[in-house]
Amino acid sequence: MRFLGHSTVRLETAGRVVLTDPVLTGNIGGLRRVVPPLPPESWAGTDLVLISHLHGDHLHLPSLRLLGPDIRIVVPRGAGDWLRRRGFPRVDELAVGERLEDGELKVTALHADHAAHRWGPRFTHGPHAPAVGHLVEAGGRRVYVAGDTDLYPAMAELRAVDVALLPVWGWGPSLGPGHLDPARAAEAARLIRPSVTVPVHWGTLAVPGLARTKKMRRLLVEPPRLFAAAAAAHTEVLVTQPGEHVELPEVTR
Repeated sequence: MRFLGHSTVRLETAGRVVLTDPVLTGNIGGLRRVVPPLPPESWAGTDLVLISHLHGDHLHLPSLRLLGPDIRIVVPRGAGDWLRRRGFPRVDELAVGERLEDGELKVTALHADHAAHRWGPRFTHGPHAPAVGHLVEAGGRRVYVAGDTDLYPAMAELRAVDVALLPVWGWGPSLGPGHLDPARAAEAARLIRPSVTVPVHWGTLAVPGLARTKKMRRLLVEPPRLFAAAAAAHTEVLVTQPGEHVELPEVTR
């Protein structure tokens, strides 16, 4: 596994390469990547893309175009036509509870507590599809990809999760509703009890200028450390810098 930054993770399992919410470029709208750029080999060979919701820092069209027009993309139900009209013909839609199989890989869409209109909560026109997380199963390993979400009670119903990818912050100096901060992410870890958790959605993107402020410099590094301290009783935490490989333990069950 490789944490590529923000919510983007490269997961290699069962002979497949899965990319989550790919953000691969140096600029995303008004945001700038504040960690080293990604080399093309970090996304080479991708077989399947999982999109959790339509926000621009999770469904990023320029990054998807880097993967080629024939890449298979899984989106929340209701988003498929919008993406197909933008030149991506191989789009599958999953609603909560629905499952897709790709070879030995199984992907199930899960609930996420997060507003998911493409243009944010102030607008009602344009594309909308409910946000989801994903459970990825292959090779005896179960990986929970939370996407963007706040706490919700049904997290406790997830069982035998080997790896959880939990968001612990965002890209700005504050968080709106529908997000996990380090303390709430630790509570999510208590509910889920994954064997291993990799904190994501931190330390990658910032508004130019703000990244140099004292507060933002702190928020670019502290959230995963605070989460690791708060969640230590519930899961093994692997804090990995954006762009680096994550060494996962072998599945023992």
